[in-house]
Order: sequence, then C-alpha cells, then structure tokens
Amino acid sequence: MNNVSVISKYTEISAALEASDLEPLLKRIYANRGIESCDQLDYSMAGLLDFTKLKGIEAASAIIADAVMNNESVVIVGDFDADGATSSALMVRALRSLGLPGVRYLVPNRFEYGYGLTPEIVLLARDMSPDLIITDDNGISSIEGVAYAKQQNIKVVVTDHHLQGAVLPDADAIVNPNQQGCTFPSKMMAGVGVAFYVMLAVRASLRSRGWFDAQRPEPNMANLLDLVALGTVADVVPLDKNNRLLVQQGLGRIRKSQCCQGIQALLTISGKNMHNCSTQDFGFAVAPRLNAAGRLDDMSAGIECLLADDFEAAMDYAKMLDELNQQRKEIEGDMLVQAMTIMKTLLVKMDGEKLQSGLCLYDEEWHQGVVGLLASRVKEKFHRPVIAFADAGGDEMKGSARSIPGVHIRDVLDAIATRHPTLIQKFGGHAMAAGLSIKKADFEQFSSAFSQQIDSCIDKKSLDKVIETDGGLQMGELSMNAAEALSQAGPWGQCFPEPLFDDEFSVLDWKVLKEKHLKLKLRHCINSMEVDAIAFNQSSEVLPAGDSPLRIVYRMNVNEFRGYRNLQLIVEHIEPG
Repeated sequence: MNNVSVISKYTEISAALEASDLEPLLKRIYANRGIESCDQLDYSMAGLLDFTKLKGIEAASAIIADAVMNNESVVIVGDFDADGATSSALMVRALRSLGLPGVRYLVPNRFEYGYGLTPEIVLLARDMSPDLIITDDNGISSIEGVAYAKQQNIKVVVTDHHLQGAVLPDADAIVNPNQQGCTFPSKMMAGVGVAFYVMLAVRASLRSRGWFDAQRPEPNMANLLDLVALGTVADVVPLDKNNRLLVQQGLGRIRKSQCCQGIQALLTISGKNMHNCSTQDFGFAVAPRLNAAGRLDDMSAGIECLLADDFEAAMDYAKMLDELNQQRKEIEGDMLVQAMTIMKTLLVKMDGEKLQSGLCLYDEEWHQGVVGLLASRVKEKFHRPVIAFADAGGDEMKGSARSIPGVHIRDVLDAIATRHPTLIQKFGGHAMAAGLSIKKADFEQFSSAFSQQIDSCIDKKSLDKVIETDGGLQMGELSMNAAEALSQAGPWGQCFPEPLFDDEFSVLDWKVLKEKHLKLKLRHCINSMEVDAIAFNQSSEVLPAGDSPLRIVYRMNVNEFRGYRNLQLIVEHIEPG
C-alpha cells in the first residue's frame, strides 16, 4: 500500500468574501475552492453561457429545426450510461415540445453492439427509416458509422463532449465544446449539457422562423434542467461555474416538485426526500440505479423511466432499475473479491518490490458492464491508474480505465496506440475515465505497454494518495444545522468537492454492519461532543486496541431513517491520532 497524507487546506479569505453575510464556515470552505466573491456563487439563469459560442451549433440547429418543421423522421442515438440516458430523454422531450411528436431513440446494447454510432447501429436505425440521426453523448469518434449513415442518405448531427481523435466524422454538423476550434468557455459539460444547449439553439432557430403561435406555444426549456442536473452529476464532470449553474437550477426545480416523474420515482425508490435533494443523492442513489440498466441489461428501461409522464408507470420502471442495481451490487462484490485475490497474489510475487504504476486486471468470468466500477474500487484501494478487462466474445476483450490526478488516461491510451498501432482496437474517453478494446492474445503486451507509459508520464509522488480537507470544525460547527446548510450550499461535485473535515475522536462504541461497514459512536477530543459515524467498506482492524484517539477524515451528513433525522459523519479515512 502507498502512503496516505492528510493535508488541512487553508486559503486566505478575500476581502469581498469576508464582508459577505455568509457563515464563517462557508467562507472558509468557499475560499478553499477558489471563490473570492459571492458573484461566483450566483447561479441565476442570466449567468448561463451563450449557446452561440459553441462551434457548429448554428448548422446543427438549422438542420434539426428543418426536421421539426418538415415533420421528418428523427432518431436519437444515445449512450448506455446515465449521461446518455438523460441526454436521450432530454432530446426526446425537447423535440416533442417543439412540435416533433414522432421522434424516436435508439441506444446500443453494450453487449451486442458496443459504444457509439457504429455501422451496425446505423443498420439497426435504418429500420426506422430516419431522415436524420442525432447522436448524444457519443459520435465524435464514429468515423465509420457516420460514413455509413451518409451512404444511406441519412443526415447526421453529432452532439458529444468526449475528446476528439485525429480525424473527425464527416457529419452534417458537430457540436462538441472539446472539438478543435471551439471557443466555448466551458470545456467540462456533460453530454446532457451539450444536448440542452443544442435544444436551446433549435428553439431559437424555430422562433426566428415564426414557428410558434397560440396553437403551438414556445416551450420553456428550463423544464428540462432536472435531467441536465442528474446527467451532469452522474457523469462526474468537473463542476465549473457553468455546470454548477445548470446543476443548481435543476436541483431547485426538483426541490419544488417541478421535475419529471421518473426522477421523482427514482428518488422515492431510493428512500430520498425530493424536497432536500442533493448532488449526493444523485451520485450515490439515483445514478447507480439508472446506470444499472445499461450495465446489466438495456438502457431503454432507464430512458423510459425518465420519459414517463405518469408516476405509477415511472415507479414500475424505477422498481425494475432498483432490482437491477441490487444484482449489480452482488456481481460487483464478487468481482471485487476476485480482484483483491489477484492483487494479493501479485504482491506476494513481488516480494516487497514496489507495485507497478499502472494496473491491468482480467478474469474471464467478469461482467462487461461492471468492470468500470471494479476499476474504480481497485484504483481507490491502490491509488494507481487501473484498467479492468472483461471477455467480449471471440478473441476480443473490453476494458474500462479509471485514473488518478496527474494522469490523463485517454492521452495514455493515445500514446500507446501511436507507439503500438495494432495493439488497441479502439478507445475513447476523458482524463479520468476511458474505454478500450484489445485482442485477448495481446493482454500481456498491452499490460506491459500500459505500465511503461504510466511510468513515462507520471510524477512518482502522484502515486502517494493525498487527502485535502477543510481542517477541523470549531465549537458549534459540528451540528445538524451546519450539515443541512452544507447540503444546500453546493452544488458539490468533481473539482468543487463536498466539504471534508479532519478531527481527533475517541471511539466509544462500534459494530460491524452487513459484514463490511463499520458503525461508530465517537466523542470529539476537544469539545467532547458525541456523534454517530459510519465507515463504508472498512474493517475493524483500523481501530485502536486501547483508548488511543483516532484522526478521522469525514463528511457531515443528515441521516434520515423512518422519519427520524440525526447528524451522522461519513468517514473517509482513519489513522492514529
């Protein structure tokens, strides 16, 4: 195992922030996240970045507006994760409200077709006789699929947010803030954010043509922000100012019960209160259930849940998704045990030598839809870039990569593909996550090339995990009121993290829940306050033999159970005090 360093961060509070009416705790937290004035916390719609700055959006909106006015056959081709599901649901809802009731969607089954607009998916879509295919959350690397669609006289508009390769598809229009030449200030949008912007532009195009009237009123696109918020958080994209605005606006609508029935049903089945909904509820409760459909079965169930206008129908889908998520948990648990066995065997073979910088793991029984979660778990345990592979049938295997700060995983794969042109069949992704396909016979060679490439680009210090916290809490700050205020003070997420604190506690009592979680009763060593805490996936081995205090890194949380609410700490790290 590598060293773990806990660093209490302190950033000087700006004069403007200090002069604000914010509580001292929030001032400290916001300063640590680069906030210098309350203007940076203004999430009103007036601050939304202008869609006209997106390269290709004028052409894309004109093509789609033509399709609406001419009642063309339009098929949305999405992705099989939560970002793709929310993007597809958003586009279908938007186009219906704009006057195209017959719009349909198609999501590739990951086990049959893989990712993106492939020629096989175009062939499947052709049965719907589309005049226009619109991709969401995919398409920027679909060179062959777009070419095949054009051969079939099908127009293609690509909307995506993934990083482009050396060659772009020959689509009729491409909207992607990460394509070369795009000056849109925010490069961090999720696929659902791009989809939302495209629909804003389509509405503007139709408005300029006089499309709307008393019989066909102009729709309020803000009604779609619940989907934007969910997809943005679920895809774990960095929450820059524009993304925080989109998420906060969506959360505000959900808390006022102004959301689609599907999100309400997913919150209900998760035991979450819609009126106190937070990004944590999205990330840990709603998104896993939505993602379970794409991981184990078909994401159509997730999309249909989000498209349902009747709560009972939405609940039927939500129950189905909940059952799939339970199955996913069981599969993931079994796979994690197997992965840890592999790692223990590897560590024994190394006989004290340092673990390699990049890890590739494979078991022929692993589930293709769950290897991404497995890679995340192993990465968290060993703090290294990890690729977990699963059998994809025939002579192919598919891998899901997860990275650590300081290693751009897609760039790593790109470098390997350049040096070893036949080693990777295809790949794509982001800085922190990517997917790829290789031949089974090439696994050992790829594993070696991966570790070598990581070695060549990483600062070895990056392999030692650093946990940055907001320091300790002062008298009166460890409270329900503070926990509730922090829950509503975000939105928290990637690159704008939920507040973490570290303090010393003594352990008054403990027990193990479900054979893997540690339930604690703690006493703060300074103010003597007693508080409940839970450490997920943590064994009792970390607890001291006597009464020695522990340094605990934690988040404050309001735990709700059967109508009872109490302060509970979510433990992220434990070490001797």
